[in-house]
Amino acid sequence: MFIQILLLAAGFVLLVKGADWFVDGASAIAEKLKIPPLIIGLTIVAMGTSAPEAAISISAAIKGSADITIGNILGSNILNILIILGLSSVLAPLAVERSTTHRDLPFLLGVSLLLLAQGWDHFVTRPDGLLLIVLFAAYLICLLLNARKQLQQNTQTAPRSPWRMPLTIVGLAAIVLGSNLAVDAACAIARLLGMSERFIGLTIVALGTSLPELFTSVTAARKGNADIAIGNIVGSNLFNILFVVGLSAVIVPVPFANAFLFDSVVSIAAAAFLLLCCATSGILKRWHGTLMLGGYLAYFFTIL
Repeated sequence: MFIQILLLAAGFVLLVKGADWFVDGASAIAEKLKIPPLIIGLTIVAMGTSAPEAAISISAAIKGSADITIGNILGSNILNILIILGLSSVLAPLAVERSTTHRDLPFLLGVSLLLLAQGWDHFVTRPDGLLLIVLFAAYLICLLLNARKQLQQNTQTAPRSPWRMPLTIVGLAAIVLGSNLAVDAACAIARLLGMSERFIGLTIVALGTSLPELFTSVTAARKGNADIAIGNIVGSNLFNILFVVGLSAVIVPVPFANAFLFDSVVSIAAAAFLLLCCATSGILKRWHGTLMLGGYLAYFFTIL
């Protein structure tokens, strides 16, 4: 037990420092390339922090356990919005870019609805997966074209501290290692305390795969990088559905159990609420975050 507690503490130290370095490095890349931080958050940061979900879901599909994929993705997407953005906005109100409200969030809502429609017959098939991959490629192309356009218009100077850019890789490595240590140690402690596998899966594993997003977004919010905090979550959720579920379904059709229909509706409701908050005020306020946290508690006790 003592060793597991030490490993858990080490994991959280790596997560905290890794998130700090990762946000600094991502900000430096945005400055160096003169690309808006939102686009960095939607791409590099989002894909980096979604590494645990991608690794678990794709490896499960390869091993023939694709039924893990949908639960992992839906659980992470719900937690990303309700817990991570909820906590981030409670700590510091987050200003929302116009493009997030008019492009990224409506797309996330549409993709979430599409996943529900694809799973209505209890399977996400290979053609469904191909469609998701095509949409992911189209979205990336749209972001790159937008970044190129803004790059031509942007005249800001290069950052004064280019040495910060390698921190992105170091920080991401620390985040992934820290999340693995924290999840493994927390699961071991829970088992030693006699907790059920179901409880461990619903809480520790679901939260564990979202720890990179949690620490990155909270750190970004604390440092005043709202674009990275919001872009990280929106981009991660899009990456989870379009790339992770899409690639998993291309490898092997992904089962979509009846129970996931409720989780999928909650995921859609969370995205819709986020869009409503952003569209009406342009800022994620503290009371928005409080409602999100309350919503997750209600969801948690419903599925417990």
